[in-house]
Amino acid sequence: MTSSSGDGRPLGGGGTRGLAVRDVGALVFAADMYGIQLDQLARLAGGERSARAAAARWRELGYAETARLSTGAAWLWVTRAGLAACGLGYTPAKPALSRLAHIRAVAAARIALEATAGYRAANAFWRCERRIRSRHGVGLRQHLPDAEVHWPDEACGADGAPIRWAGECWAVEAELTPKSVARTTAIMRAILLRTGDYGCTVAEVSVPGHPPRHARALYLCSPAALSTVLRARAELGPWSARIEVRDLPPDAPL
Repeated sequence: MTSSSGDGRPLGGGGTRGLAVRDVGALVFAADMYGIQLDQLARLAGGERSARAAAARWRELGYAETARLSTGAAWLWVTRAGLAACGLGYTPAKPALSRLAHIRAVAAARIALEATAGYRAANAFWRCERRIRSRHGVGLRQHLPDAEVHWPDEACGADGAPIRWAGECWAVEAELTPKSVARTTAIMRAILLRTGDYGCTVAEVSVPGHPPRHARALYLCSPAALSTVLRARAELGPWSARIEVRDLPPDAPL
């Protein structure tokens, strides 16, 4: 299989060539998302048995470690050796305990979206928060979305017809716990007004007359966060049309 980065380029300039594992894409997915629980890995690897075999092989090669970090299935994360083998420059780290619920929710959203026929037919790609942060520095003093979804200019749907959002970039936010309405509104406004890529100069963040970076923002919400997100969207007036609000996938909770 051919793997590509979240920026649409071959991983590490072909760094995965000769990687001695099956399911290279699943290993890269685990690296992109900071870590993954084995039940989610099973969705990527084709079943629980395949996921356990992949995890065992990766551990044997020194590419990954596993442990029970929370309730539910064990967690897997990619080591320095595994990141290097995949051609990824992330700083290796075990997933932070305080972020496990959020990591799982974002991974569930990505798995669900990438499984749709429309996403596959369009050859869209998911640019994860870890990739954004890695490329543009850990010292970024600005809010980063949980991901961006990039739709190619000539993207078509599963029926072969052009899709109306071809060429768009979407910001993706997974909301588990409610922030304040004011804070959520401020984040939404910053996402919608941004014109430059993350890591650009302050002067390039929002340039009048330039097209917005994100055609829309997709908010995937837990029941606890839904009300706050809807109230925040209402505060945006005409801009609210560019905020899509949906439920998180049913298997998103930790």
